[in-house]
Amino acid sequence: MVAAIPIATLILFIGIMLSGDFLKRPLTQKDNIPQMIQSISDNVLMEQWDEAENGTKELETAWKAIVHRVQFSSERDEINNFGTCLARLKGTMKTHDKNSAIMELSEALDHWNNLGR
Repeated sequence: MVAAIPIATLILFIGIMLSGDFLKRPLTQKDNIPQMIQSISDNVLMEQWDEAENGTKELETAWKAIVHRVQFSSERDEINNFGTCLARLKGTMKTHDKNSAIMELSEALDHWNNLGR
């Protein structure tokens, strides 16, 4: 009986650590990060800055909800790097810097894809 508790705990821990890819999947359209990044990118390319800024706010809100789901199963650096990209993206929205916005969105998507791996 004593050995069952540590084994169950170990199995639970392994399950949590391997669940990152599953946990980052969208539950609704409001937390579909890749789709949001693509939408913001399209708006930036068409220089629709108001829509891009609104999309960035929605992306930040979605990220704040999702980060709680993936925080135990993803590398801390990837989580922090995604947050940094969001902060820099908000700055590019204020200055309407098309090239930098596209770079930040591409980098954010790369960090997103690496979460939970």
